[in-house]
Amino acid sequence: MESQTIQTIALMLGAGWASGINLYATMLVLGWMSMNGQAELPPGLEILNNPMVMGAAGLMFVVEFFADKVPGLDSLWDALHTFIRIPAGALMAAAAAQGLDMGGAGELLGLILGGGLATTSHVSKASSRALINTSPEPVTNWTASLSEDAAVLGGLWTALNHPWLFVLLLILFILLAIWLLPKIWRLLKKAGKTVFGWFKKPPKEPPGKTE
Repeated sequence: MESQTIQTIALMLGAGWASGINLYATMLVLGWMSMNGQAELPPGLEILNNPMVMGAAGLMFVVEFFADKVPGLDSLWDALHTFIRIPAGALMAAAAAQGLDMGGAGELLGLILGGGLATTSHVSKASSRALINTSPEPVTNWTASLSEDAAVLGGLWTALNHPWLFVLLLILFILLAIWLLPKIWRLLKKAGKTVFGWFKKPPKEPPGKTE
């Protein structure tokens, strides 16, 4: 019973966290593992192994795979997905919480925790990628994007197979995000001021002034 509870909690937290990074990869991984009998999903998430849902998620994953690796376009994609990843992460976590047998209280808990984790992971991803985009070379974007995809795959696999380890790693991620995000924001503000300074017109000299 205790093992089943921690597995459900890990799935709930993992669904919220992973959705904030790459929603479509999250849907594909959970749907694929459920379809192949590697994971047993709560009733609210069983729709993810529907071939139509997996096909749509796969198509959007391909689009995001390439959009996420183009400097500038990746930040625009992240901005648009602020309104998709966070609510989707909250809803997926709430659906996973159905396995806790807590009724509406469990789903409310999943909604809050899932939304909070999706927000944290999404903001961490979007802000770090915006900072990376201050560098003109594309290699860092590809490295960061592939690392994020691998983190979603590895994180969900760990949540389903080693839930206690996943919870520990998630706590470390949250502590790292709390420490790192203010520093990233300061660097972004500094980079933004530098960019705006390039376009700022020089002050006009008073008429009649001579050297």
